[in-house]
Amino acid sequence: MHELTDLLARHGLLIVFANVLLTQAGLPVPAVPMLVVAGALVVQGAFGYAALLLVGMAATLLGHLPWYFAGRRYGHRVLGTLCRIAVEPDSCVRQTENLFERWGASSLVISKFIPGFSMVAPPLAGAMRLGLWSFLLFSAIGALLWAAAPVLLGAVFHAEVERALEWFAQLGTGALLLLGVLATAYVAIKAVQRYFFLRMLRAARVSVAELYELLNGELPPVVIDVRPAAVRRLDPRRIPGALAVNLEDAAAALPGLPPDRDVVVYCS
Repeated sequence: MHELTDLLARHGLLIVFANVLLTQAGLPVPAVPMLVVAGALVVQGAFGYAALLLVGMAATLLGHLPWYFAGRRYGHRVLGTLCRIAVEPDSCVRQTENLFERWGASSLVISKFIPGFSMVAPPLAGAMRLGLWSFLLFSAIGALLWAAAPVLLGAVFHAEVERALEWFAQLGTGALLLLGVLATAYVAIKAVQRYFFLRMLRAARVSVAELYELLNGELPPVVIDVRPAAVRRLDPRRIPGALAVNLEDAAAALPGLPPDRDVVVYCS
């Protein structure tokens, strides 16, 4: 067994804990590959399944709790901050709000399997005033299922994982360089996607001053508030005269809009 495998066998649980904690705290550090490797090491007897899953669940909850309390303290503003730092450009916030409003606390069970939902769900749960014990219960179930999937995958394909570790061990310091290049490429791709996404939004935006001027003009635009109902309850402030429309029912509302008026839409 090479040094890399020995290191993982000796300190695997600690490494998994740190990896999962950083991921769930919001850093762009993938945790699934490490859980797959840990699942293969379980087959080799390095540690037990129960210990590994408990470590993954505990690290997930510790990573989510600060965001949950931030959501309780600062409300919807935390989601705006999270959107500005998130790697996933589509993680803000519509999909998460709709899922949480539809399924409530039980949506936390599947949140980690939905891109963008995992990071936004904890502060949203806090902002929606979900009780701490309910948050911990459903988050723990979701964390257990999320950790179990790659661990099971690693256990089933433990021979292939072991060969991959052998190959990485032969690379020596080159393995770390390769991992660094892959991580940098991942973040760079997401940054480019986010850049084009935001540029598209800016091209279709109207500033506050421009909207104020339009609203005081001879033919003011129709302003539509498409925030989810839960968010409108959380933050009741709105542009005066705005029509509250759910996106799911938008098609029914469109025929009633004046055809000679501009339409301005705003969301979360």
